[in-house]
Amino acid sequence: MSIGLSEFTAHLMPHLILAPIMLPMFTAAIMLLLGEERQRAKLVINLVSTCIGLVVAIELLVWSKTTGGTASMGVYLPGNWPAPFGIVLVLDRLSAMMLVLTSFIALCSILFAASRWHRAGVHYHPLFQLQLMGLAGAFLTADLFNLFVFFEIMLAASYGLLLHGSGRMRVQSGLHYIAVNLAASSLFLIGASMLYGITGTLNMADLAQSIPNVAAADRGLLHAAAAILATAFLIKAAVWPLNFWLVPAYSAATAPVGALFAIMTKVGIYTIVRLWTLMFSSEAGDSAHFGSMWLIGGGVVTMAFGAIGMLGSQRFANLAGYAAILSSGTLLAAIGFGQNELTAGLLYYLPSSTLAVSILFLLSDLVERWRNDGSSFSGYDDGERAPFLTPELVPQAGTNFDEDEEVLEGRVIPAAAAFLGIAYLMCTLVIAGLPPLSGFIGKFAMLTALLNPLGMGSSAGIQLGTPGWTLVTLMIGTGLIALLALTRSGIRVFWASHARTAPQLRLVEAVPIALLLCASIVFTLYANSVMRYTQATANMLHAPGTYVNAVMSARPKPPPGVDEANGSATGGAQ
Repeated sequence: MSIGLSEFTAHLMPHLILAPIMLPMFTAAIMLLLGEERQRAKLVINLVSTCIGLVVAIELLVWSKTTGGTASMGVYLPGNWPAPFGIVLVLDRLSAMMLVLTSFIALCSILFAASRWHRAGVHYHPLFQLQLMGLAGAFLTADLFNLFVFFEIMLAASYGLLLHGSGRMRVQSGLHYIAVNLAASSLFLIGASMLYGITGTLNMADLAQSIPNVAAADRGLLHAAAAILATAFLIKAAVWPLNFWLVPAYSAATAPVGALFAIMTKVGIYTIVRLWTLMFSSEAGDSAHFGSMWLIGGGVVTMAFGAIGMLGSQRFANLAGYAAILSSGTLLAAIGFGQNELTAGLLYYLPSSTLAVSILFLLSDLVERWRNDGSSFSGYDDGERAPFLTPELVPQAGTNFDEDEEVLEGRVIPAAAAFLGIAYLMCTLVIAGLPPLSGFIGKFAMLTALLNPLGMGSSAGIQLGTPGWTLVTLMIGTGLIALLALTRSGIRVFWASHARTAPQLRLVEAVPIALLLCASIVFTLYANSVMRYTQATANMLHAPGTYVNAVMSARPKPPPGVDEANGSATGGAQ
């Protein structure tokens, strides 16, 4: 056991697996007892709870990394019933990584909201914690029914967070968002019900065992059920053409809510990765790799849509929304190939792109406030003309030059503007996939896996062909388009802003952005270690027997006074 994992934490396992769900639930319940006039107390409670949640998530990740074999998967039976009859929570490398990512983004989000946004409406803090509860439950649950329950908790909280701050745009976008997600929830129920009717189980591990044995006459119905279920997840993952709701909803939300929502599309990605590698792996018999071409096709079209959307956007919030769509499309297309090496690359790219999108949402609030001098809206025509130049691109008459014929105005860059510019530049590099940051490393790893599928070892799945070359072309092409769109907006905001006052930047707003940027830098500096972690994660995902054996072999704890080994009474038990 590594030094970083304390004996106390090891002693708490596997009960600590329940903490990411129970901690935000109890925190939300406590805050609901406080009146709305106790905003400062709620903020402190929210911050403390989120910090504790991040520490717990990191400990769980260290635990999943340092233990070997099937022991690296923690299985917890909350009702003390064996699978597939009872509720099962499972912690593995993938779920631990998603928990850390969620907790870290949540901490940065609530820090940013502490400046002013948390006071813009009621029940912000309880809804925030319930959102974290739903996200954690979705990552930890091991059966479809409880996945639906946690999805609904997550979505119910997101409805309130989206409407936080009121306003016509938020209400209109919120109604569309609610309607689309209710439709997705209905498809979820229909698909899960059909799967239960065919296989007799909703436990994910049990489904993986049952699908290869489905009768040939029921195979078509099985695939139909899986397609309906996948549609619900693809809506949440923002696949084209089911992603029309995302940009209006996310851009209408307040900046800290938008930053937290950056992880929401990744919930759909996580669910597809989890279920597809379990239910339709190479061990699924006649259903092996079912739907792979649909994932690839939907992913590449979504990539193109996201890139074109970025090119047509000028508002930072819209750019962030389309960047989230572009990221989801890239991940979906990569999932469909079913390659170990490619899956490792996409798991590295997933947190990197999510962090960049979160930063972009936070920057959108600061930049729009800077552009508008505190007003709620302004046009975007003020950057069309180059500063100090006439339409003929010659210096304007009366421009003040120094001895070197350089313009004196606009030379000194305020520290706040410099900070925002550097943060935006780093976001641009990550989203466009340019060196030296983590976005480039993630895309390079995926491109390497596509061009050399076997890598240094064996990598099963679809070999590079027309789908592979299409993805390679789009990964490079959409990166260039994203670079063009982000550069254009950056020039308008940071370069052509000579007549604007210095931006107002509070420390509590700068700190979360700096933390997110530092996380991206850490991903770059420790890319080798992170890639080893994601490679091990990918190997486990594409060997579903490890997951199935861990879940199905978990046994309930005997009552006190009963010997677990033979089930006989011991000591004073009667």
